[in-house]
Amino acid sequence: MSSQRPVVRGQACTIADDATVGHGEFDEPTRIGDGATIRSGSIVYGDVTIGDGFTTGHDVLVREGTTIGDDVLVGTKTVIDGQTSIGSHVSLQTNVYVPTQTTIESNVFVGPGAVLTNDEYPIRTDADLEGPTIESGASIGANATLLPGVTIGENAFVAAGAVVTDDVPGDSLAVGAPATVQKLPDNLEGPNQIA
Repeated sequence: MSSQRPVVRGQACTIADDATVGHGEFDEPTRIGDGATIRSGSIVYGDVTIGDGFTTGHDVLVREGTTIGDDVLVGTKTVIDGQTSIGSHVSLQTNVYVPTQTTIESNVFVGPGAVLTNDEYPIRTDADLEGPTIESGASIGANATLLPGVTIGENAFVAAGAVVTDDVPGDSLAVGAPATVQKLPDNLEGPNQIA
């Protein structure tokens, strides 16, 4: 394990020799709870706080100013670009992009290749960055794109490939590009079961 700054870690953590934990020059150390598994090629910056049961795939990046709850899975080649809050029992699958100023609450599933964005007019205007908010129990399908500032409501479901340009109310389904909101089918009702 390569480490540039102090790291506070709990018991029974497995950190690959070529993972970097505590990267950068920050006043606050990296804090990792019990039972973490951080796989090869992953980089976790300083000023990151992670709960118990954290697991990464390979080549994950977690930037500074991020807080992560308990029992969170971050899939291979996923990027969490910092200044982000992630709750407990969250599954971010392979190749997900989470920009700064994003909030992901608990019991959320984000499918492979999903892209969350935080800049409404990239490099064309000087605007504040605002990532999406994904409320508890929501599911985001593979390759979905969430535009800046949208809120995905509690237990909502965003279909694979959807492009979400407006808020999605809780307990509803967003489908298409741009996404339209529909009634959540009976078989998709209820909370996620992420352990």
